[in-house]
Amino acid sequence: MKKLMLGNQAVARGLYEAGCRFVSSYPGTPSTEITEQAALYDEIYAEWAPNEKVAVESAVGASLAGARSFCAMKHVGFNVAADPLFTASYTGVNGGLVITVADDPGMHSSQNEQDSRHYAIASKLPMLEPSDSQECKDFVAEAYAISEQYDTPVILRTCTRVAHSQNLVELRDRDEKALKPYERNPQKYVAAPANAVKRHVEVEKRAVALSELAETTGLNREELGDTSIGFVTSGTCYLYVKEAFPNASVFKLGLVNPMPVKRLADFAAKVQKLIVVEELDGVIESHMRAHGIRVDGGKDIFGYLGELSQNKLRQKLGEALPDFDTYDEAVPGRPPVMCPGCPHRGLFTVLSKLKLTVLGDIGCYTLGSGAPLNAVDSVLCMGASIGMAHGYTKMLGGDAAAKTVAVIGDSTFMHSGMTGIVNMVYNKSIATVLVLDNSITGMTGHQQNPTTGLTLKNEPTYPIRIEDFCRSVGVERVRVVDPQDMAATEAAIKEEIAAEAPSVIIVRRPCALLKYVKHNPPLSINPDKCKGCKSCMKIGCPAIRFADKKASIDATICVGCGLCEQMCKFGAFEGGAAK
Repeated sequence: MKKLMLGNQAVARGLYEAGCRFVSSYPGTPSTEITEQAALYDEIYAEWAPNEKVAVESAVGASLAGARSFCAMKHVGFNVAADPLFTASYTGVNGGLVITVADDPGMHSSQNEQDSRHYAIASKLPMLEPSDSQECKDFVAEAYAISEQYDTPVILRTCTRVAHSQNLVELRDRDEKALKPYERNPQKYVAAPANAVKRHVEVEKRAVALSELAETTGLNREELGDTSIGFVTSGTCYLYVKEAFPNASVFKLGLVNPMPVKRLADFAAKVQKLIVVEELDGVIESHMRAHGIRVDGGKDIFGYLGELSQNKLRQKLGEALPDFDTYDEAVPGRPPVMCPGCPHRGLFTVLSKLKLTVLGDIGCYTLGSGAPLNAVDSVLCMGASIGMAHGYTKMLGGDAAAKTVAVIGDSTFMHSGMTGIVNMVYNKSIATVLVLDNSITGMTGHQQNPTTGLTLKNEPTYPIRIEDFCRSVGVERVRVVDPQDMAATEAAIKEEIAAEAPSVIIVRRPCALLKYVKHNPPLSINPDKCKGCKSCMKIGCPAIRFADKKASIDATICVGCGLCEQMCKFGAFEGGAAK
């Protein structure tokens, strides 16, 4: 039986077929759907963890118990997971352990273009890289086999184009795996220095064995064709090469760490010109050059930035582009924007008005940095806003604190903001933190988190109350406001930034896209009252348009939130929410 599947969906199917029992992840585009799809199989226990470090640690624990276990994350989440990852390389596994990392060349939804292959090299872990949905499924089973045979966690690397593209996948039945018995072995699993020194010896022995595997495994294959040009490539770049140069010779790497040496050298000897095609860093090229294997072109041709494509390959290698249709009409740009009714819009309108220094974080509210709000000064990584606000105000003193706030979402707060709050209290900070609680993990597509009261499988659980946590660690100034009431929100912010003590304002209103949120009827504008002052345009709502010197409402997307009413001094808005 065959089924059309996204790459992420196929990874989840691979988990099911390979007998995986335990999945723990934190959502992060482009990896999120793997865990969501895995949760649909009753045979797999699946959960959202507060962050990627906890997810890996939980999966390691499940592996210790003898289960085939798994976790998924995006590339920047791999940074958070690095601590347990590197040591799990030493301790090894009991049940098979597979970790998927989804890279994002082109930064479609990320703050950097990090190449996760470096993590595999640094941690001395094997890494597999599928090129399409069928390989996404098949490589999972291969990864578990390698994990258990070589006593190692295995990394499965995908990218945005593989994760979110579709092709037919041949399905198989589940291969149910019994729990492997747990045998107490402190010398293996207790990562104390005396034990770890001996385990490092085992890691190096494993590296040699895996290098031998790279020379024989079917995950790497030679496709000999026209020998005037040959390509060494992997992942989605393999598909680009096959489409752009269908007759060329290709060496496809499925196991990208460790890589073979002899097989690549043999392939290089068979072709007149050898080109390495890989996105982001020159990992394959560096490996080949380090072993004296001829490379005639690679990063010097394609560079280190962004995604490649079929046409980029053709252009860079001097080939003619195929004919394609063009249109004279320019396609307007569509930058990301907060949705109509977004609870963050009212807050950022206030912050923009107050001209505060806003240290932001990762989530929908990052959009507060764009025009016309222009309210966010910095965004670094998950949870960084709180620590940055603490350091910033410590150095600049009370005057800066009266003009500075940190902004963080509810899911991000659970991920890595809590320790920032503890640091504020412990080190006598005077910073103000705004927790934007929209009752869901919004940016990645509405996943549950520890504050929502529901698990990944929508089972009721104990909800963590952010205000209770903050008070429990010593924050005495904690309050809750509704960002829909901009006057009350402004008053609360002014009061808290003036206080010389750590304070937290929980800005709480559910995401406008949640199914249970009921919206008001769309507003309309009385053209006789509209003066064309454009005050309503300052909130950046996509439902408001301006033409012929008058504002107008797109009734198909307006949710009647009433923020524009609060901006208008002339009462031009009618209907919708009450003022």
